[in-house]
Amino acid sequence: MPTARALKDQKKPSGPVDAQEWVVEVDRQRCIGAATCAVLAPLTFRLDAEGKAVILVSIDDDTRQQILAGAQSCPVDAITIRDKNGEKIYPTI
Repeated sequence: MPTARALKDQKKPSGPVDAQEWVVEVDRQRCIGAATCAVLAPLTFRLDAEGKAVILVSIDDDTRQQILAGAQSCPVDAITIRDKNGEKIYPTI
């Protein structure tokens, strides 16, 4: 059984990954390692050795509110959330 710190997808640690009828992805080029996402959604995000946000296997254990709050807290909007149809939920701009 994987630990809560394990990556959701080893080949694409920053996604995109499916979770709770959403697709979550971190843009590694934009991510500056502020880590607010990991504070607000600790079962979804953590920083890797490069200081970039990655998505954890335990993403389904955070609430959708926590995941969205984590994305919204990113100062550079590096986290994108889409619904299963590809419609962007966040950021909305």
